Amino acid sequence: MERERSILETNKVLKNTYILLSLSLGFSALMAYVFRFSAPINPWVFLGGFIGLSFLAQMLSRSVWGLAAVFAFTGFVGYAIGPIIGMFLQTAGGTSIVVNALGGTAAIFLGLSGYALMTKKDFSFLRGFITAGAIVLMVAVVMSLIFDIGGFSLAISCGFMLFASALILFQTGQIINGGETNYILATITLYASIYNLFISLLHIFMALSGDD
Repeated sequence: MERERSILETNKVLKNTYILLSLSLGFSALMAYVFRFSAPINPWVFLGGFIGLSFLAQMLSRSVWGLAAVFAFTGFVGYAIGPIIGMFLQTAGGTSIVVNALGGTAAIFLGLSGYALMTKKDFSFLRGFITAGAIVLMVAVVMSLIFDIGGFSLAISCGFMLFASALILFQTGQIINGGETNYILATITLYASIYNLFISLLHIFMALSGDD
C-alpha cells in the first residue's frame, strides 16, 4: 500500500513538472518572439536577473506565488534570449544555427530524460560534480565578462553542456526515486538546464560555422 502511494506521488510530481516545464518553455518562446528585435540586455543585468529570479522562485516554491515566480523567471529569460535569436536570424546561415541548436537541445534533453526514466537509476553520485561545476562555471562566466580571453567562452559553453546534461540526469533521477517532491523546484532546474544547453549549442555551432 505504501509503495503504491509512493508511486502515485512520484508520477504526480513527474506529470506536474513536465506540464509546468512545457508551459514555461512556451511562455519563454513567446517572449523571445515578441522581443526578438529589441536591444540586447546587458550581460550583468541578465546574470543578476537570472540568479535573482530563480532564487525567488525557489524561495516561493511551496506557495501559490511560486508559480508566478516561475513564469517571471522564464519570461525574463525569454525576453533576454529574444534579441540573441533575432540577431542570428538576420545573419547568413544564422537560421540553420538556431534550428540546429534547438534540435540538438531537444535531442539531448529527450535522450537523457528517457534514459533516466527507463533505467530508474539514482544519479545522486553526480551531486558533487554538479556542485563543483556550478562554482567553477560561475567564476568562469564572471571572468569572461571581465577579461577577453580567446577561446575561453567556447570552453565555457562546452562546460555548460556537460553541467546541464548531468543536471538533467540528476534531477530526473531525483523525481523518479522520490528525492524531489516539489515540482516547482524540479521545473526550475530542468528549465535552467535546457536554457544552458541551447545557449551553449548556439555558441558551439556558431564557432563551427566560422562566425565566432
